[in-house]
Amino acid sequence: MTLPQLYVVLLVGGLVLLASIAAARTAARLGLPSLLLFLGLGVLVGEDVLGIPFDDAQLAQTLGTTALAVILVEGGLSTRWADVRRLLAPSALLATAGVVISVLVTATGAHYLLGMDWQLALLLGAIVSSTDAAAVFAVLRSLPLPRKLASMVEAESGFNDAPTVILVLVFSASGGLPGPFAIGGQMVYQIATGALIGLGVALVGVVTLRYVALPATGLYPLASFGFGICAFAAAGAANASGIIAAYLSGIVLGNAVLPHRAATRSFAEGAGWLAQIGLFVMLGLLVDPSELLDALLPALVIGAFLLLVARPVSVLLCLVPFRVPWREQAFISWAGLRGAVPIVLTTFPIVAQVPGALDLLHIVFVLVVVFTLIQGPGLLGITRLLGLVRPEEAREVDIESAPLDVLDAELLTVSVPEGSMLHGVEVSELRLPRPAVISLVIRGSSALVPLPESRLYEGDQLLIVATSRTRDEVERRLRAVGRRGRLARWHGESGDPDPRPDRPHKNNGGRGRWRSHRRRSPEPATFTRSEPEEVTGSPSSITTTADAR
Repeated sequence: MTLPQLYVVLLVGGLVLLASIAAARTAARLGLPSLLLFLGLGVLVGEDVLGIPFDDAQLAQTLGTTALAVILVEGGLSTRWADVRRLLAPSALLATAGVVISVLVTATGAHYLLGMDWQLALLLGAIVSSTDAAAVFAVLRSLPLPRKLASMVEAESGFNDAPTVILVLVFSASGGLPGPFAIGGQMVYQIATGALIGLGVALVGVVTLRYVALPATGLYPLASFGFGICAFAAAGAANASGIIAAYLSGIVLGNAVLPHRAATRSFAEGAGWLAQIGLFVMLGLLVDPSELLDALLPALVIGAFLLLVARPVSVLLCLVPFRVPWREQAFISWAGLRGAVPIVLTTFPIVAQVPGALDLLHIVFVLVVVFTLIQGPGLLGITRLLGLVRPEEAREVDIESAPLDVLDAELLTVSVPEGSMLHGVEVSELRLPRPAVISLVIRGSSALVPLPESRLYEGDQLLIVATSRTRDEVERRLRAVGRRGRLARWHGESGDPDPRPDRPHKNNGGRGRWRSHRRRSPEPATFTRSEPEEVTGSPSSITTTADAR
């Protein structure tokens, strides 16, 4: 490639990136999943429209798998362990047994409804039975859902890619299919080994980043993300699941007490968006628009069968032991969004030269577009119809911290979100433990030094100086008042960062773990430690610029 050609490539790539960012903003305003516009942009710049040729399935598979690793590391870094740790059992069951059930039911439908031979039917079932992490993370995190419900679907989407990749590779192999015990053994090995490698690499990363001072703030996000990619590559080199390794390493690194976690999450979010944009545009380039019309009817048939039969059956059978109410099961069934993962998986049988694999690519592409358009925008309406969200529920306060080493203290920044019970509370009513003090309240474009009788309002940002000894107590009190108001202790609210859903409150009649309360405790706050960019002055007069969300 000559230098002028490189300039042209970079110009086209930059224009496509900017167009994709504009498409993401447009999609957000219209309430549509942005992946649809990214796919459409890829089709638009493809060979049949603007003339950019791309039909290399091997390259698409390589780049697509790499992009999935980036997306899963980002998903792990932004996942709260407190939200998912009690949901590991149902999420893991949905991601393994649920996938197998969905594959078998979907393959049966494809065989008898579409007349596919069993190999193609099983391939199609395996390809579309995985919920897509990028689509789920992008859509669910913008909805006011109960955290336990959203976290279960997110954890499932992060874990279920590994079993589907294994099944697609098995069904794409030439010769006869191996027995169920051979397939099961391979799945156990790949998932268990991938999990061990991911956890091991992440623990090395935590120790390294906690005790090795890097010369620049921007290196911490790069190092955290680098450990996640190393986990993915190391697991793949061991013939294990790199997808599981990437996601688990991201969870460990994202929930450890490390410097500059807020900056790390911001960097990961940007990298995740870049990977999604590149992945979806590339997949849009890969398809042949002239072949999509013939795939419309098969895609609608198998998509409807998957949405209305296969997915609900797998959810029902997997969640029976956990006594999940039917409302949550209905939501989980509907929220099984498909995105880039199924389209990437179609490149595996194409590379393996399975007869009919190109037809699967077009069927899956149409299925993803149509049913994402149906399921994604309908999620908010489904949650309201099922009574899973209430508009009066308060949102959790968002707290960041930066260390003040001279005073053995930390500067906490607290944002009062819309609907928080902190609204209208006087400073004295917070009853923060001494010597913690609210040093400044930022309201709009002005800043004020609060008095004990000063009231807090939605949108305020508070700067609180707390010693390391009292920090946890300060955070608990802020969470408690943010959830239940100034009489939080009277209502039995202690500000636990990981509230148990089965803990009875005085106003819910002691109902069970999966029942909604009249006012649900909001999602737990995220506490992130970051070094101050600049600290000057004496112990009695400190000026600090801290990382804050």
